Amino acid sequence: MKTLPRLLTIIAALGCTALLHAAAPAADTRAFELRTYTVTPGNLDKLLARFRDHTMKIFEKHGMENIAYWVPAEAKDGAGEKLIYLIAHRSREAAKASWAAFSTDPEWKEAARASEVGGKIVAKAESLYLTATDFSPAIAASLGRGGPRSFELRTYTAPEGRLAALDARFRDHTRALFTKHGITNVAYFHPVDANKGAAVTLVYLIAHANREAAKASWAAFRADPVWVAAKAASETAAGGSLTVPDGVKSVFLTPTDFSQTK
Repeated sequence: MKTLPRLLTIIAALGCTALLHAAAPAADTRAFELRTYTVTPGNLDKLLARFRDHTMKIFEKHGMENIAYWVPAEAKDGAGEKLIYLIAHRSREAAKASWAAFSTDPEWKEAARASEVGGKIVAKAESLYLTATDFSPAIAASLGRGGPRSFELRTYTAPEGRLAALDARFRDHTRALFTKHGITNVAYFHPVDANKGAAVTLVYLIAHANREAAKASWAAFRADPVWVAAKAASETAAGGSLTVPDGVKSVFLTPTDFSQTK
């Protein structure tokens, strides 16, 4: 009889362990695609209308998941000239098949033709395939509280061999400090292709209540003694900075009216 309490304790412990494993999020194996379209002069509204009225639903028809659509907030980053959006595919192979089906879809061809009666509306289209890091929050369309948020797309380029150290700093320190100072962690990625910086680049998205809040949050974050210590310790361990000179890029983004993420 004395062994019964001990046996029940073991069973309970095993049950808790099983629950913990069940609760652990599965790795996100989707292929994410960050696309940037630069329009021909004066045609951003036409491009936005085409996405709002046609493109997004045709994407979904062919297995592409719409996550977010933005326009740059500042002229230096292409405000009035660019559309930046994030979609997801089941895999890179699925992406290839989806794009092939999309490009030959009669509904898409008609929408493209109708929108380009006065000439081409897209001057350049760029694509960056991404994979979610192991420390990224779950990536899905999301709405902020209190209206559309100000998003920030940041790209960090690490010296050769130091991307793992940069990841570790974000995993162990930076993300929590962002939350502490009112910055929402949205998504963290690495590029997939070697010629797009796969081994040296961290791309991430964060959100702020507005631009004024962003300024205040960044000031508080940079002055935080915990951040100062974490930055110093990580650079000492790595033998130098975790980003190359001019290796930090920031673009503020405004959600479009049709974006699922705001």
